[in-house]
Amino acid sequence: MRLPIFASRDWHPPDHCSFQAQGGSWPAHCVAGEPGADFPATLRLPAATAIISKGCSAAHDAYSAFGETELQPRLQAGGVRRLFVAGLATDYCVLATVIDARALGFEVVVLRDAIAAVELRPGDAARALATMSAAGASFSDSAALLG
Repeated sequence: MRLPIFASRDWHPPDHCSFQAQGGSWPAHCVAGEPGADFPATLRLPAATAIISKGCSAAHDAYSAFGETELQPRLQAGGVRRLFVAGLATDYCVLATVIDARALGFEVVVLRDAIAAVELRPGDAARALATMSAAGASFSDSAALLG
């Protein structure tokens, strides 16, 4: 039995509200259709991977992969109960996705060796990990899954 794989990505319009040019906090990033929005070439995703695009509306910021996407109904339709979460950024998108997943009743395992933080303020990553843990997420490393 193959487990479903979902990969979320920021897929912003050029005038996204989070961009500094529009008064937001972030430099322009992950602009839809531009090379900066592509997954890294070294990331090998199976052909059946479902891509979940988020942050597609210029007027709405979206940190969580559940925000204004079809992720929740697709997971529920597939009978998914446990999520393994990896990606960027620990202190923003990973955190928001984990919190939403837990609030929706999913068991969540965060892969410590497959996340990285922005760390705008020292300690942001540690605070994010503590918040995820307090919400009921557990933690593992990729090697433990393969073992």
